[in-house]
Amino acid sequence: MLYKNKYRTSSFRLKDWNYKNEGIYFITICTKNKANYFGEIIKIDNEIHFKATELGKVAEDEWFKSIELRKDMNLKLGEFIVMPNHVHGIIVIGKNEFNTNNSKSTDLSFKESKTLDTHENKFGAQSKNLSSLIRGYKSAVTQYARKKEIEFDWQSKFYEKIIFNSNELDIVENYIRNNRKNWHNDELFSI
Repeated sequence: MLYKNKYRTSSFRLKDWNYKNEGIYFITICTKNKANYFGEIIKIDNEIHFKATELGKVAEDEWFKSIELRKDMNLKLGEFIVMPNHVHGIIVIGKNEFNTNNSKSTDLSFKESKTLDTHENKFGAQSKNLSSLIRGYKSAVTQYARKKEIEFDWQSKFYEKIIFNSNELDIVENYIRNNRKNWHNDELFSI
């Protein structure tokens, strides 16, 4: 769809889901044009290793700072990995003062049914929700790059999937753990 002479893609977000809700979220954040700003995956003696750049190390450090910086959101972090051109992670938003007024929320005990909030996600300023969390993370990495004069930029959006049951969680955790060894073979650099 064209808006102000630019193509816009529709949102991947669930229309009736409030992203302040308690929930388990699988996140993927990519670099602009999938440039390998964070490092490279190399094969040494048939073992896969990640050789992180300075910015790749910062991307990892800033992810783990999220809990300390946002204690009021009752966050927990699950599996996480930095790849050459993206990061994958699991974020759990627990019950907190910003989502306690929701009439419904996810069932963190995984009862195999998804529960949608009765309040639609609203456009406008986003705070104390998943988008604000990701915005803060991306901003911290970008600020570091600019301060150190490192060429860097993020893709404008991020991908998320709400995890509704333990089977989905197992699949996502396994995917994250094995992401480096499943990196495209033609992109591996062997030593």
